[in-house]
Amino acid sequence: MAADTPPVAELLDLSGRTVVVTGASGGIGAGIARRLAEAGANVVCHYHGNRAAAEGLVSQIAQAGGKAATCQADLAEEADAEALVRDAVEQFGGLYGVVNCAGNQPVEPFTDISQASWARMMAVNAGAPFLLTRTFAGHVRASGSGAGAVVNIASIEGHQPAEGHAHYAASKAALLMFTRAAALELGVLGIRVNAISPGLVHREGIEEVWPEGVTRWKKATPLGRLGQPEDVGDAVLFLLSDAARWITGADLVVDGGVSTRPTW
Repeated sequence: MAADTPPVAELLDLSGRTVVVTGASGGIGAGIARRLAEAGANVVCHYHGNRAAAEGLVSQIAQAGGKAATCQADLAEEADAEALVRDAVEQFGGLYGVVNCAGNQPVEPFTDISQASWARMMAVNAGAPFLLTRTFAGHVRASGSGAGAVVNIASIEGHQPAEGHAHYAASKAALLMFTRAAALELGVLGIRVNAISPGLVHREGIEEVWPEGVTRWKKATPLGRLGQPEDVGDAVLFLLSDAARWITGADLVVDGGVSTRPTW
């Protein structure tokens, strides 16, 4: 075993490492933030508009013995991305990782999608991860830390589109290719860049507003259930941790196996 190989007991330990989780006021983002805090990370919980949810999440993490703080930003704006990285460094003395989870997912028939709607989708789902990742890379280079990790939350729709989601699916496909391109160029700085493509993840009230879809999903999925935010959180933890130290440019599909189902 190489001298710098971490012991198994320490592989998932993020103690002392600061991670920004964008969209932490949402269900998946909150699940990610909680799991990273359990692993010892200092978590910066980003929100765009739902301040109450972000502050509630930070309170939960603190009550569980973790360390977290909130930060508001419109990440489609370059200045806000820069301010988020700056705030994270100022609050915790450094920055190890970024989880690009914030996203937009309206349902619109293809012929009803306006140019503005298409542009906003690309700005939030693909442009914001680019701006924050580029800013983070600049921080790593300037600080000379020589290490960092980025995890982009994509979607199985980046591989297989769904009706009413043409702009969403296209934005997630762009995010997947961005992940590979960033991994190619940022490895020299010691930054690993990976993606996770979740399937349908449970959120409050989904069974009531979309019972037919939930039933179809459970029937189609080999593991027979919706995902939970913590299922995605655990995958993020793995990719940020030293257990994934030689993994970059990869996309980890976390969908209960639904992608194994033939579509024809």
